Amino acid sequence: MLDKLYFIHKNTVKTAPLKFKRYLYAAVDWQARCICITGARGTGKTTLLLQYIQEHQPDVEECLYLSADNVEVSAAGLYNIAGEYFSYGGKTLVIDEIHKYPAWQVELKNIVDTFKDKQIIVSGSSSLSIKKGKADLSRRMAYYDLRGMSFREYLNLTKNTGFASVPLATILREHVKIAQGVLKQTQVLKHFNEYLQYGYYPFVTEGIGTYLQKVLGIIEKVFYEDIAVVGNLKRKNVVTIKKLLWIIATSTPFTVNIDKLSRETGVSKSYLYDYLEYLQDAGVLAGVYAEGKGYKLIRKPAKLFVENTNLLAALCGALRSESEQGTVRETFFVNQLGQQHKVSYSEKGDFAVDDKYTIEIGGKNKDGSQVANVNNAYIAADRIEIGHGKKVPLYLFGFLY
Repeated sequence: MLDKLYFIHKNTVKTAPLKFKRYLYAAVDWQARCICITGARGTGKTTLLLQYIQEHQPDVEECLYLSADNVEVSAAGLYNIAGEYFSYGGKTLVIDEIHKYPAWQVELKNIVDTFKDKQIIVSGSSSLSIKKGKADLSRRMAYYDLRGMSFREYLNLTKNTGFASVPLATILREHVKIAQGVLKQTQVLKHFNEYLQYGYYPFVTEGIGTYLQKVLGIIEKVFYEDIAVVGNLKRKNVVTIKKLLWIIATSTPFTVNIDKLSRETGVSKSYLYDYLEYLQDAGVLAGVYAEGKGYKLIRKPAKLFVENTNLLAALCGALRSESEQGTVRETFFVNQLGQQHKVSYSEKGDFAVDDKYTIEIGGKNKDGSQVANVNNAYIAADRIEIGHGKKVPLYLFGFLY
């Protein structure tokens, strides 16, 4: 059994590119005994694992990579493989796409509890099944979530730049200097427009001709392999959830009105709340709640956004008309800030960040009249290369991670 798995391991690991690494690579404590890398489909979890193996644990007799959906793995069983591998001196077992293995929670828990002196690293889509199984393993595993590429990462991957991430406070304070440095290396506005359409997922390097089709494929898998399975939903329920997503994606932006949604979809309010939670937990939607410390206790978000601008482009067929650019800008902002910061809906401006900053989003002619008397208020302006004062180029918020 191990001979076949060793062969698969060697042929898989050697294909991993090492030049470009995602932001999470340096953040993971790879020495932890039990690690779980989650993330939406297509964000590069497999590549991240293979890069680590190549650079730090290249000996297959000490570190073994498995994909949980491989037929050899399914036939032998995860627990049986772990037992045999560790009995021959193996030290680390890396299990990719673990959510695709039946009853993975039970077998993973048994592996972790039985082989206490061995390292276990797993990955899985940030699907509902992973979130559901996290409760049983939360005390045993260190969890890390891999998001799609930031604008900074897109530039580094596709334009061979070498930009480092910049903290939010530094961007707000030194945005003119930072923007000048960016402009020395790249045509930033042109590439920013590209990123909004096809830069969030690393498979952009495979070509842009079929990129949005692949994004739509991700959405279909989320519906039928994640939401339908975990929610135990019938096909007609999935169709309703797809309609719900379409309504939200085509709004500018979507302010949550449960009564109106219930009428438009023909679904009761209680089920609507469940469906919206499914879409958020599956990484398709992002909810922005009202400003305040208790916002997480409120089930209904103030606004809903498609999780990233590439999903928005795939669902709507294009980057929308000029009159709808506001949705694209706000979607980008919520997505990029959400990785590290709390983003809330604010009545004073468009968003409150960490209950500290107020941000108004707009085009190049946006002025500060709406937030003129608000402390720590800034304009995030699209289609400008360099800002001034409290007016910051929108693209710079893509340098946070």
